[in-house]
Formats: sequence, C-alpha cells, structure tokens
Amino acid sequence: MRHDLNKWEPVSDIVSLQDEMNRLFLDFFGRTPGRRLVGDSLWAPVMDIEETQDDIIVKAEIPGMTKEDVKIQVTGDIITISGERKREEENRDKTYHRIERSYGQFQRMITLPGEVQSAKAKASYENGVLTIKLPKSEEVKPKEISIDIK
Repeated sequence: MRHDLNKWEPVSDIVSLQDEMNRLFLDFFGRTPGRRLVGDSLWAPVMDIEETQDDIIVKAEIPGMTKEDVKIQVTGDIITISGERKREEENRDKTYHRIERSYGQFQRMITLPGEVQSAKAKASYENGVLTIKLPKSEEVKPKEISIDIK
C-alpha cells in the first residue's frame, strides 16, 4: 500500500470547495453550466481536466471570444482562467425572441491534480475551445524503480 504525505494547502482546499459549491448551486437550479445566472457578469465556461503520465490538460469552452480576450495564470497547483465575452451590438431594427448567450466577465480558479511546470505551459484556441497543456513537475511524475533482491 502506498501512502503519500502531502503538505496541507488551505487555499487549494478553499478553491476546491468554492468550485464544488458553484457546481451544486448550478445543479440545484437546473441551469446549463456556462449560462448566465443574473446580469452579465455571472457566467463561467465549462471545463474538463485530463491527466496523462506527463501532462495535465485543461479544456474550457469559450466560443465567441478571441485569444486576446482571455488571461491564463498558474500559481502552484491553481490555474486561473479569466476574460470577457463582449456583447454584440443590438440591432434596433430586429425583434429578439430569445437571448440566451452569456456575456460579460468571468473567472474560473481550478485546483490542478498536482504541481506543474508553469513556465513550460502551452495554450491553443480552436473552434471555441481553449486547450492548456501543463507539463507535470518531475517530482510528481510516476517513476519506476528496480529493487535488487538479495
């Protein structure tokens, strides 16, 4: 059985708790994640986090934005993605029957499943999906160790 001792990081726990509370709130009220709650500033893109042997990959749905509209920061094991989706000009000559797309500023802080080498991170944006590839720190990558039997 393997036991790892990890340093307690209260900020990471608070961010994880906030993410979980946000998810529970959204699930309770039955709205689709990434949609507007009230006003223009309470929306957040939906995200996936994948892990391979060498990397942690974060994907965020942010259609209708440009790469200049988005800011990415990594501090320790927390990634922050923020930005603003600008509202299109309303055309007074049209009648709008439904406006469901969300606009305004957003910020998502997610605790990553391990430490990463943030200086080597790469990001791409294609078809409305932001993909961030974060190489794992060497200390957290699994290592195979051979043990001689005597």
